[in-house]
Amino acid sequence: MTNIAIDGPAGSGKSTVARMLAHKLAGYIYIDTGAMYRALTLKALENNIDINDEAAMTNLANSTVIELRPGDPQDVYLDKRMVTKEIRQPEVSQYVSVVAQYQGVRAKLLTIQQEFALHNNVVMDGRDIGTNVLPNAKYKFFVDADIEARAERRYMELTANGYDITRQAVKDMLLERDNQDINRQFSPLVKADDAILIDTTALTPQEVVDKMYSIVKGE
Repeated sequence: MTNIAIDGPAGSGKSTVARMLAHKLAGYIYIDTGAMYRALTLKALENNIDINDEAAMTNLANSTVIELRPGDPQDVYLDKRMVTKEIRQPEVSQYVSVVAQYQGVRAKLLTIQQEFALHNNVVMDGRDIGTNVLPNAKYKFFVDADIEARAERRYMELTANGYDITRQAVKDMLLERDNQDINRQFSPLVKADDAILIDTTALTPQEVVDKMYSIVKGE
C-alpha cells in the first residue's frame, strides 16, 4: 500500500487539501484522524465525563466505536450516530487537545488508523502522522500558515455553520491549541525530518493540492 501523511496545526488547511488530494488520486481513501479525537471529545462532553481524568478518557476510548465513512466532508459516526457537524463546534475544539494528549487514547486510535493504512492506499492527516502513525509513509507533507490566515479560515468555517464567535476568540483558541499540541508529552506536533514543508498562507487549497499531486506523481 502507498500511504501519504499530511501534518500541520489547526487552520493550516491540511484536512481540506488531504480530502482533495485523495479525491484526485484514484484509489486512495482519505482518513481524518483529528475527527476521531473530536468524536471522543464530543462523547465525553455529552456524558459529563471529566476530560481531565486520563483513566476515564482511556476507558471511554476503549468502549467507543468511531467510524469514518465516505462523504464530503468525510462522515464521522460515533457509536453508529453521525456526528460530522457536531464535532466541529467550538466547545469540542476547546477540549480536543486535552483528550489527544493521553497515551491510552492515542494508543487505541493509533491501532485503528494503522489498520486502515495497512489495507488501503490512504491520504491521512493529523498532527503526528508522519512521525508516529505512518512513519514509513512514502510521501510526507507538513502544511502550515501564519496565525492570522489560520484564524480567518477557522472563523469563516465556524460562522458559516452558524456559530456566534469573534475572530479574536478563534485566534486565541488556535494559539492555545498550538501550545498544547506542540508541548504534549506523547506524539507532539512536529514536522518529520523527511516531510516536505508547504506554507499555505498565500495559496489556495487547489494550488496546494496541485503541488502535492505533482510530487506524488513525480512530475
